[in-house]
Amino acid sequence: MLTNFKHKIIALSIVIACLNSGCKSGANVSNKGKSVVLKEKNFKHYVDYFNTMEDENLKFAIPNDSAWAWMEKNIPLFECPQQNFEEIYYYRWWTARKHIKKTPLGFGITEFLVDRSYADKYNLIACAVGHHINEFRWIHDPKYIEQDVKIWYRGNEGKPMNKLYKFSSWTADALYNRYLVNKDEKFLLDLYPDMVTDYAVWEKDRQRKDGLFWQHDVKDGMEESLSGGRKVQNARPTINSYMYGNAIAISKMAAMKGDKEAEAKFKAKADALKQLVETKLWNPKSEFFETLTQKDTLAQVREAIGFIPWYFNLPEKGKGFEKAWEQIKDEKGFSAPFGLTTAERRSPRFRIHGTGTCEWDGAIWPFASSQTLTAMANVLNDYNQNFVGKPDYFKQMELYVQSQYYRGKPYIGEYLDETTGYWLMGDKERSRYYNHSTFNDLVITGLVGLRPRVDEKIEVSPLIPQEKWDWFCLDNVLYHGNIITILWDKTGEKYKKGKGFRIFKNGKEIAVSEKLEKVIAD
Repeated sequence: MLTNFKHKIIALSIVIACLNSGCKSGANVSNKGKSVVLKEKNFKHYVDYFNTMEDENLKFAIPNDSAWAWMEKNIPLFECPQQNFEEIYYYRWWTARKHIKKTPLGFGITEFLVDRSYADKYNLIACAVGHHINEFRWIHDPKYIEQDVKIWYRGNEGKPMNKLYKFSSWTADALYNRYLVNKDEKFLLDLYPDMVTDYAVWEKDRQRKDGLFWQHDVKDGMEESLSGGRKVQNARPTINSYMYGNAIAISKMAAMKGDKEAEAKFKAKADALKQLVETKLWNPKSEFFETLTQKDTLAQVREAIGFIPWYFNLPEKGKGFEKAWEQIKDEKGFSAPFGLTTAERRSPRFRIHGTGTCEWDGAIWPFASSQTLTAMANVLNDYNQNFVGKPDYFKQMELYVQSQYYRGKPYIGEYLDETTGYWLMGDKERSRYYNHSTFNDLVITGLVGLRPRVDEKIEVSPLIPQEKWDWFCLDNVLYHGNIITILWDKTGEKYKKGKGFRIFKNGKEIAVSEKLEKVIAD
């Protein structure tokens, strides 16, 4: 009876803590810190090292001396034989928490640590909110991203922030993808009306007569591009893909609410956009999705934004669109020594804008790299094609890892030279710790391959080539209220759990395969 009483007290404490923090799902709190294979203490040395790399001139909600305590409670653990992958994984969580900022309205998540003149209240910028949601959906405590999103949509006396619409966004899509991880239907549907309103605002302000959406490249967060300009109203693959993804997500939210009329309405919007993107933005000559200019002519240049339709699985399968991905491997296309360029290298206009004004004319931007790698993982998982494979994905992830160093130390900034790896604003205070991309989400959903689903099956589809690593483990992943552990042990000697690829749910093995291959567990 004493044991039962203790359990009740613990449960009551969890409920009270949840109410105080504003979180919605008790499972998100109660299952924290239950790693099955890996030990948190074995990774603390990374944080100890990161803390010595700087003077920490800016401190917000979680300063460096609290970083490990926060990470220990909140993050999935990752281990692999390639030390730089592991180091950057923990570095990106260490940098992400730097951007958590306490405001009068709750926690916000910044893009820059230093104040920017064009930011909204609390130094918030809307450009990378979709990236923030997709990265933070793996954090155990939900309050950080939930409060940030509510500030954006209700933080201006119940209305959206003044600069919410300064940048294109895929927020509805990102929120639905977060729901696929935590199954918090209450939070998602609470924001459903905001997403419907959000879509209507974009339709009013940015939709052309033909149904496509237009945007200045600077308000796509991609200024000085080869296809556009800061004042040019082009129909870009970015905003049109975002609006497609948002329409699909809102349609699914409507279905959850039982609103069949809204479900059909937004599904029709998505279908119409899909057709427009495939017919008007696809250049059959270059075999690539391109920007449609104000003159209704294609821009005649391949840019990384042409891969974004696959971020949302927009292109119809088996219609030949997948051929665009050949450009990932072409050194005249997007393949460069330090990653994926933002414009094709064969273009005579490549890198002609100079340096220092946020050029998207070819240099490597983590914002775009993470979008392209998310899209590439979708192609490898959801499309039957022979243009790219796991080795190509692993190569680009490896280059992405290698690029995140500056003068021998882990670093994430704005953009970098494609051939030297030099961070082009690396010595500017504004650039360091730039929170404008994802990385850990790519490790979890792409590299290791946990593919979030709406049902209760657990799908893991690793994109690590069989011969690359003899072992790896992703542990303490909070998914659908359970702790998921995924490991590969070629010989069985590393983790002493047996040979092969294994999935555990709350410590119980639920799937095993001799090979490093796609597994779906009930």
